[in-house]
Amino acid sequence: MNRIVSFLIGTVLAVPFAGSVWTVSYFGFDQTFFLSGLIAGGAAVLVYLAAFQIGRVRFLRKHGLTRREYKYIKTNLAEGKKKISRLHKSLFAIRHLPSLKQRIELMRITRKIYRLTKKEPKRFYQAERFYFSHLDSLVEMTEKYVFLSTQPKKNLEIDQSLLETRRTINELSQTVEKDLYEVISDDIDNLNFEIDVAKNSIKTWKENRLPEESRRLK
Repeated sequence: MNRIVSFLIGTVLAVPFAGSVWTVSYFGFDQTFFLSGLIAGGAAVLVYLAAFQIGRVRFLRKHGLTRREYKYIKTNLAEGKKKISRLHKSLFAIRHLPSLKQRIELMRITRKIYRLTKKEPKRFYQAERFYFSHLDSLVEMTEKYVFLSTQPKKNLEIDQSLLETRRTINELSQTVEKDLYEVISDDIDNLNFEIDVAKNSIKTWKENRLPEESRRLK
């Protein structure tokens, strides 16, 4: 659940409730101003925590995840975010103009995968190869490329290594693009299903319409 939304909901519920508790405690039970404030504060904390837990349960239920699964996904997404930041930093540092467009596209795709899996955590399972294999390879390759390309003196061996690294990064970029399609594969299948349903509905409507028009002409 979005932390900001969760905080706002908890605050909206907790503040009025705390005010009511303070009023009842101070005027109804003749408690001191300070003690009434403590009681109201405790009540506000309880309401806030309850609202947070309810929101979290609803979030997990909505996405069909257990707490353990969500914790696992959340941990790996946090690690993935750090790796993506490192990758983007390295891609920006590469001084190879012909591959600029490709690098920008790679940053866009990796950012898209992260946003999709963060918004809908269950998609993470469709992106495991990206997070546990392809992303690591990209980070390692790009960082080594930047290191070698910034050496003051280069020889034939370094130039050859840079060329091979660019080719490998290009291949990995295509693989990551496939990872994105894997993440949205269910959406594509659902869309194709809806298209088939719509086409069948249109076909049925046309077939039913022809006999009616024939009868009218008679």
